[in-house]
Amino acid sequence: MTIHQLFLDICFCPLFSENITTMKIPAAAGFVTLMLFCLVHAEICPLSCICKPLGEMKGWLVDCSSKGLKEVPALHVSTRKLYLQNNSMNTVRTGAFDNLHNLEEVNVSDNPWNCDCDILYLKLWLEDFSESSIANVICATPASNEMKPLSQLSGNELDSCRKSLPIKCLDFFWRDLALITSAVIVLILTSCALRFSKKLAYPVTTRDYYSAAPLLRKHNLENYMSQ
Repeated sequence: MTIHQLFLDICFCPLFSENITTMKIPAAAGFVTLMLFCLVHAEICPLSCICKPLGEMKGWLVDCSSKGLKEVPALHVSTRKLYLQNNSMNTVRTGAFDNLHNLEEVNVSDNPWNCDCDILYLKLWLEDFSESSIANVICATPASNEMKPLSQLSGNELDSCRKSLPIKCLDFFWRDLALITSAVIVLILTSCALRFSKKLAYPVTTRDYYSAAPLLRKHNLENYMSQ
């Protein structure tokens, strides 16, 4: 076994392995090249998946189909094509696809999806991504939703959502009501304070005017006589 083949076996870097092991380059330079390539590959490619670059600076194709996966693996932001079909996944954790801003194609069909309230993230994400990506996603459980397309399910058909959503909505309602009530009370108190301050200021001003009037008349008379 050559040093190239040994390193490839250690770092699980099957991509281009045949081409690289047959390259006629110095052993030291080849080892460094392979090490750098495998480090990049290991960071981008989930374990047990097959990853291929889509050209220079164009992202990666990540093929995790038919691997027996029970959950979505950690995915790199450079993923552009993602294949997760024919696995054993029944749900997707919230936020699993949120960092895939460069994704152009995804396939999650042929999985035993459990279409309860936890599937809402996947349903909404696929609907926002593209109609074709959700078209072939079929529910396996519960029995009430078996063989139904995920795209055709409404909130009332997702069992636990009918219990959880009203509670959450009620919490938001009471919170918003408390905020609105507090704002109204502050406005009323501010208005009352302004009116009260105006009432106090008016009598004081009027009293000062009338008390000062005789002095002003006397002063004006003295000025007139002196002229």
